[in-house]
Amino acid sequence: MGKRTKKVGITGKYGTRYGSTLRKNLRKIEISQHSTYRCAFCGKDSVRRTCAGIWECRACRKVVAGGAYTLSTAAAVTVRSTIGRLRKMQAENP
Repeated sequence: MGKRTKKVGITGKYGTRYGSTLRKNLRKIEISQHSTYRCAFCGKDSVRRTCAGIWECRACRKVVAGGAYTLSTAAAVTVRSTIGRLRKMQAENP
């Protein structure tokens, strides 16, 4: 069986509707939300999205809150690094 879509990929279901730029943006989002991510607890690539913002590891059954389309958002990464830096500063200066 041949490949059905060459350029559009997962957004082929929309046909010619909504414009090419919107379909390209949606393609990036849909690929990220349907892919699997690495679990921080067991280390396996088995974290999948169950609904918007809820991610579940299929191996260890842990449920994590994350972004709507990706497991961790850019804002969450910034907050984690800031909290780590502040904890490190607090530990150095008792």
